[in-house]
Amino acid sequence: MKVGIVGLPNAGKSTLFNALTKGGAQMGDYPFTTIEPNVAVAQVPDERLERIAETVKSSELVPAKIDFHDIAGLVKGASEGEGLGNQFLASIRETDAICHVVRCHTESDVPHPDGRVDPLADIETIETELVLADFDQVERRLPRVGKQAKTGDKEAQVEHEWLQAVHEALAAGRPARSIPAPEGAPHAVRNLQALTTKPILYVANVDEGDAEPPEAVVSHANSVNAGVVAVSARIEAELAELDPAEAAEMRESYGVEGSGLARLVRAAYDLLELITFFTAGEGKEAVARPLHRGATALEAAGTIHTEIMEAFIKAEVIGWEDLVSTGGYVAARDKGLLRIEGRDYLVQDGDVITIKV
Repeated sequence: MKVGIVGLPNAGKSTLFNALTKGGAQMGDYPFTTIEPNVAVAQVPDERLERIAETVKSSELVPAKIDFHDIAGLVKGASEGEGLGNQFLASIRETDAICHVVRCHTESDVPHPDGRVDPLADIETIETELVLADFDQVERRLPRVGKQAKTGDKEAQVEHEWLQAVHEALAAGRPARSIPAPEGAPHAVRNLQALTTKPILYVANVDEGDAEPPEAVVSHANSVNAGVVAVSARIEAELAELDPAEAAEMRESYGVEGSGLARLVRAAYDLLELITFFTAGEGKEAVARPLHRGATALEAAGTIHTEIMEAFIKAEVIGWEDLVSTGGYVAARDKGLLRIEGRDYLVQDGDVITIKV
């Protein structure tokens, strides 16, 4: 799971990255501080894992994780190579989702590249560059797929028709995601690798003490079916250097309720339409395992190991709350709460699963 952190120079991307991961990304109040994308891993906060581990006496906790890629600041003209833009855009293509940091704070000691603070204008600048980059990508792919379509290849014909529709949408300034994926060409979306098909989470980098993103950013996020969360990157970076008790005390002094980073990581996890199932046993690791919503028990087994997937016989399943409330597997089995499910069972968020092979 890879999430690319993007935004204009000085939007707070690297500060946020450091707070998320303590990854030590270079920072500076000038453009293009980040030349190569920094990559680090953030744990997905989930209190259920600790409860499960305590109940079944697991030896170790292994939380779910998300890779965050801190990508250098984009500028107007990035799609044409401005500011090493093509290199940065290529980095975004390799991610599963986009975390777009939008400057909403008014701190005067951090200069804005355009000399003003206008969140919607900044969003438009970035998204225009993504649309232009995708337009160029489609124009390069259309002739190639067109040649395949002329040979009578049915899938290529469907993909070519879809690409033409995407081309028209992008020319009108609409993202590629506005054109539904073609049913007869299952690999078309993956083949294009369009930036504007990726889910987006807007991170409003707000002033200290602000708990909510500006209404204009919320309204825009709703209009494009994107997520949105408010975080003060500077405050969270300071808090990340403290122990939990000190951080909680400082949050209270700032009037901030709860960790902004926890909300951001959780929002990114949800943005990817992921649920969590757990595996745990006495003396073994308790593991929180990400799984796409709607996946089956067989697919869940595949996330553990391909050999387990191939040898799958059945799955023992129980909701985490039932496991904790009964005190463990034995009591849960005695009460009929531990179910046997087949390979086609649709895994639910919070399921604790033991695969039998």
